[in-house]
Amino acid sequence: MWLERIDAQIAAVQQREAEQARARRSRSAQPEWVVELGIGAGRPPLEVHAGDCYSIGKRRQAVSRTEARRLLDDGVRACTHCTPDTTLEIPLPSRPAPTAAAR
Repeated sequence: MWLERIDAQIAAVQQREAEQARARRSRSAQPEWVVELGIGAGRPPLEVHAGDCYSIGKRRQAVSRTEARRLLDDGVRACTHCTPDTTLEIPLPSRPAPTAAAR
C-alpha cells in the first residue's frame, strides 16, 4: 500500500517536471528590438524599444537590428526609457554624433 502511494507521488512529480520543461521550451525568445505600432489603418510605427524595455505597449512587432536602425533614421521616435538610439549609435539632431575618441 505504501509502495503504491510512493509510486503515485513519484509519477506526479515527474509529470509536473515534464510539463515545466515543455513550457520552458515552448516559451518564445525575447526579441532584441521591438517597434510599438499605432492604431488604425496601416498601424504606423510609433516608437522603437529594446526587447527588454518595460514600457513597450500591447501593439508591438519584433524587428531586426537593421530594421530598428532604419526606423530610427526615418524619424520614428526612440523610447526615452531604454534609449535604443544610443545603443544603436544613431545620432539625433539634438545630440552630437559620437567622436572616434568617445567610442
